[in-house]
Amino acid sequence: MEQKSLSDTAARQADYKKIEYRIKSQDILQVRNLQDIKYIANEAVAVSNGISNSPSQGQEFQVQDDGTVALPELGHIQVVGLTRGEAQKLIEDQYRKTLLKDPIIDLKIINLKVTVLGEIKSQGNYVLTKDRTTLIEVIGQAGGLTDKGNEKDIKIIRGTEQNPKVIDVDLSSLGAVNDPKTILQSGDIIYVSQNKRGARADNLQNFSTVFQPVLLLFNTALIIFTLIHK
Repeated sequence: MEQKSLSDTAARQADYKKIEYRIKSQDILQVRNLQDIKYIANEAVAVSNGISNSPSQGQEFQVQDDGTVALPELGHIQVVGLTRGEAQKLIEDQYRKTLLKDPIIDLKIINLKVTVLGEIKSQGNYVLTKDRTTLIEVIGQAGGLTDKGNEKDIKIIRGTEQNPKVIDVDLSSLGAVNDPKTILQSGDIIYVSQNKRGARADNLQNFSTVFQPVLLLFNTALIIFTLIHK
């Protein structure tokens, strides 16, 4: 039993590694030195790179087509193909070698987003600022499901228009919490379906909307008929 548990854990870790995001050209990296911000969050350098920043948030840099990112004092560093953690360590090591004594580099990829639609309290786009952001975390950021939301029928739509992939998720199942398929990827669309109670309420409202004008017309005709035959 213990052997199976270890095997399952290893399999999940392998799945997590497979879906870990790797930096691409045109990605935007937010870089700051938590130990000493003056070399990283320099507004003049930021403007020269064409992107404005707030020093407290760090500085933003776009990855070029050649796979490099140009950083203050370091020049061009090759980052395409690296995970966020690998790029963070590389930049930290480079600053340690050339400029800073004990840099503590924080790196985020800030252009990765998902879209949340359906029976969710705050529909819209949400940035994936951390590694392995889960479906549950994004739903929490969006304020949770509405009263009409069906936690058993949530869809993650992934891929392209030509080759879409739909992943069905049942959040009422404990297994969904640790399921690698609920780790979100940039471009995912999350759709929360309606529960049966919500669907019945909407159907009743639609029926009422259609029926009320008919009832009004019938009552009007009945009044006219009564007046004519008095």
